[in-house]
Amino acid sequence: MHPPGNSVPSANWSIDQLPGLSSTDLKRLHAHGIRTTFNLLSLGHTPEKRRILASTLETHIQHINKWIALADLARIPSVGCQHCGLLLHAGVVSPTQLVQTPIARLHRQMLKLQVAMMQRRDLCPTIDQINRWVGQARRLR
Repeated sequence: MHPPGNSVPSANWSIDQLPGLSSTDLKRLHAHGIRTTFNLLSLGHTPEKRRILASTLETHIQHINKWIALADLARIPSVGCQHCGLLLHAGVVSPTQLVQTPIARLHRQMLKLQVAMMQRRDLCPTIDQINRWVGQARRLR
């Protein structure tokens, strides 16, 4: 356990900043009072709550699971909404899994994704950035 002064507060973002949400998805979320990533996480913190949310929003459970994973990863301040999608595409679905994933392997996977999707090696986060993500994920509260 880390001392309280060493913890990192979870970041909360406007739901509009979460990657991959269509305008229809955003309208449905807003219509049900879901305006932030914390709202989404609080309404979908168990499998049963996710099923209820999928039914309420009239969308597939896979979408809810993806949105929850993105919102959970975005809680890491240095990851945020900018990098949560890349982490998810690299196979990381939670801050806990990020901490458990070898950094060099994750970096290689993200580099492959950036080259395949964007044809740009220079957009890949550095090992130092990934180390920072892991450190913050470890101390996340």
